[in-house]
Amino acid sequence: MDATAQDAFAEYVTARTPALLRLGTLLAGSPADGEELVQAALVRTYRAWPRVQASDPDRYVRQVMLNLQRNRWTRLLRREAVTDAPPDAQVPDGTAAVDTRAVLWPAVRALPARQRAVLVLRYYEGLTEAETAASLDCSVGTVKSQTAKALARLRGASGLREAFATEGIG
Repeated sequence: MDATAQDAFAEYVTARTPALLRLGTLLAGSPADGEELVQAALVRTYRAWPRVQASDPDRYVRQVMLNLQRNRWTRLLRREAVTDAPPDAQVPDGTAAVDTRAVLWPAVRALPARQRAVLVLRYYEGLTEAETAASLDCSVGTVKSQTAKALARLRGASGLREAFATEGIG
């Protein structure tokens, strides 16, 4: 790669790292895993930078991040043991001044991987249903059903109901 392309890549990384870290954290479920995801995606992007910079680098990096995270989810699913009962649920502390964000993100992180990815792409990244389907390599119907299931699970979380009631959110 020539010096001009290296400079362009460095500028891109400097400008887009905060947004990529937010996306990585949301996809991976923790800031540390999000940073690792972004780093791995940027390494792959660097290798392909001469052809990527002419098109849409954000879309390319986002797709690499999704693919890397999907591979991690697949490896985790192979190691998980299925049980009859779900794990013990956390009990909310019951205070009236619950920070909605502190309740929302753990609930989002508790969603299955595909549901979390659909919510992040649709509502955080602002992609359309078709763009989300293309990014996840699934049908638009799958995006719709996974979105509906994820939102239903979030609505059913008791901590969220209490937090929304405290703040007057429907």
